[in-house]
Amino acid sequence: MAIAREAEPVGSLSEVREAGLDRVDLFDIYRNMLITRGVEERGHILYRQGKIPGSFYTGRGNEAAAVGVATAMESQDVGTPLHRDMGVHITRGVEPWKIFAQYMGRADGPTHGRDGNVHMADIHLGLIAMVSHLPAMLPVAVGCALAFRIREERRVAVGWFGEGASARGDTHESMTFAGTRKLPVVFICDNNQWAYSTPTHLEYATEHVADRAQAYGFEGVVIDGTDVLAVYREAKRAVEKARSGGGPTLLECLTLRMEGHAVHDDAFYVPKVMFERWAENDPIERYRTWLRENAEMTDEEEDEISTGVKKLLHDALTRAEESPMPETSTLLEGVYATPEELDTPHHM
Repeated sequence: MAIAREAEPVGSLSEVREAGLDRVDLFDIYRNMLITRGVEERGHILYRQGKIPGSFYTGRGNEAAAVGVATAMESQDVGTPLHRDMGVHITRGVEPWKIFAQYMGRADGPTHGRDGNVHMADIHLGLIAMVSHLPAMLPVAVGCALAFRIREERRVAVGWFGEGASARGDTHESMTFAGTRKLPVVFICDNNQWAYSTPTHLEYATEHVADRAQAYGFEGVVIDGTDVLAVYREAKRAVEKARSGGGPTLLECLTLRMEGHAVHDDAFYVPKVMFERWAENDPIERYRTWLRENAEMTDEEEDEISTGVKKLLHDALTRAEESPMPETSTLLEGVYATPEELDTPHHM
């Protein structure tokens, strides 16, 4: 039996305006979703060309969840997005050419060639780079929230994790501490229904991951992760609730991982009918249709956005390939923060 609240889809334009979005904002969201998918599609090409070392992970099908949450955050807030959350980086302002440079281990990537191809973040944009042990980022987000509380800053931390990662102790410890202290943090579960090849019914016994929130002492909300506006509305509510002293919220965004765990995985274990059903709710096509029907997006406006995105990504790829490889003599530079960096707020 479900315990968490199940969010309703967003309907009219008036409801969107009540949530604080105007027509320009709506088009920006669409543009960011297109850029997000375009970056990862081109990443696939770079990988097949042998230009990306290691494996390669994408968030195809998760664009609405990532962009929706990031749009709801304020500039002074911080977040710990993971490998399925490219839309967070794009929405927060990371330039695509720097992401391509990161993919290829070049000096101009966010980590300057010092970490894995998707282990990236720009701290000056309020983002903290992930590690492979994914739920380990939740204590980091909670630590940020505790710092905000101690400093009496009206800032919010957002922590992401997958439903598979919810089985680890890091997740429970983070939510227990955040709920007990009523910290300004929002937990985002990207539930793409497969922890590598393990389906959700073998991962946890509750109907939803968000059902657990009640036991931690705060609200859980289940959202259709392909509905970018519903994600935005619920994330906005949760962020502002946390900012005003109302404590944490657990948002569970239901999606499907529309590719394998990584490029080496053909996802043979996912039923074909499941892929077909979720493909009908492609988040980008779903939002495009909504803009057509509710925001009167014209052919000219759509063409302008899509053409602009293609040019942006073409130029970004060219610039990234011109980026040099890092010099070995700089190997230890930037590995440890300096006192000056620690004393400078990321949003200044």
